[in-house]
Amino acid sequence: MEFRQLNTFIQVAQFQSFSKAAESLGYSQSAVTVQIKLLEEEMHTRLFDRMGKRVMLTARGEQFLDCANSILYELERTRRSMNGERELTHPLRIGTIESLCFSKLPPILRFFREHYPKVFLQIVTASPEELICLMERNELDLIYILDAPRWNADWCKAMEEQERIVFVCSPSSPLAGRTGLTLPELLTEPFFLTEKNANYRQAFDQCLAGRKLCLSPLLEVSNTEFIVRMLEQNEGLSVLPYFAVQKDIEKGRLCMLDVTDVQISMYRQIFYHKSKFRTREMEEFIRLAASSSVDSGFSRVYNKEESTDDETEDDRYE
Repeated sequence: MEFRQLNTFIQVAQFQSFSKAAESLGYSQSAVTVQIKLLEEEMHTRLFDRMGKRVMLTARGEQFLDCANSILYELERTRRSMNGERELTHPLRIGTIESLCFSKLPPILRFFREHYPKVFLQIVTASPEELICLMERNELDLIYILDAPRWNADWCKAMEEQERIVFVCSPSSPLAGRTGLTLPELLTEPFFLTEKNANYRQAFDQCLAGRKLCLSPLLEVSNTEFIVRMLEQNEGLSVLPYFAVQKDIEKGRLCMLDVTDVQISMYRQIFYHKSKFRTREMEEFIRLAASSSVDSGFSRVYNKEESTDDETEDDRYE
């Protein structure tokens, strides 16, 4: 058994296609077919079922996939220990939703730029469903989404962090500063909301439907930053993830409403396909994403990051 056979096997499992795996690896399709045939002969079992142009893992193939990923992971870890920590250079393709892209990614991308300048980062923003499709087609290495808890036997979940969804308004709103508000009291106000396919908008709509309430928003738009700017200049309300408005609340540009009869939570989650080899670049992104939720501060998790004399840590990662 050769390591290249394991890598070829993983690629075929990921693409469910010999031809697409060959294209990805730079091999001829016949070379991929021969490698898989030799691997099956050596393992004395059938790893794939051929169904027309598609191939699917058999039950033994599913079992072997876990073993192949573990073998390649241990090989990479051994190489690192023998040769020291080499510079990260592999490209990293990340899919995320718009609100996370604006609120959570900038400090992570800055860290990569400063510490791993040879890593090419590609960011794709879309809905969770679209990102999942891209991950399953091997067009993304990781997806970073905000949604209800998700699980799939074909995915590896690398992180899950709960996030509050909150009601916010302008400081000049008549509701600002009031306590003990209820959902029906809010519905007389103009709402600026994300579009209906946004997951936290769907959670809000389900909450309304469960109480036989309805709402016609004044504005629907996909861009969270635009909603925040509209709230600052108008006396409307919105429902947004707390992380997306935290800085605006702390600086007094927005107010978080005290609504006692509604509690909505979503979860920041990172996934990659189980057929995907977990690279050091992926591991570092996952570690940084998890660190960004620590109250003590993103940059303090890493001792190698030091602030300059005329620049504080908060300034650097604001």
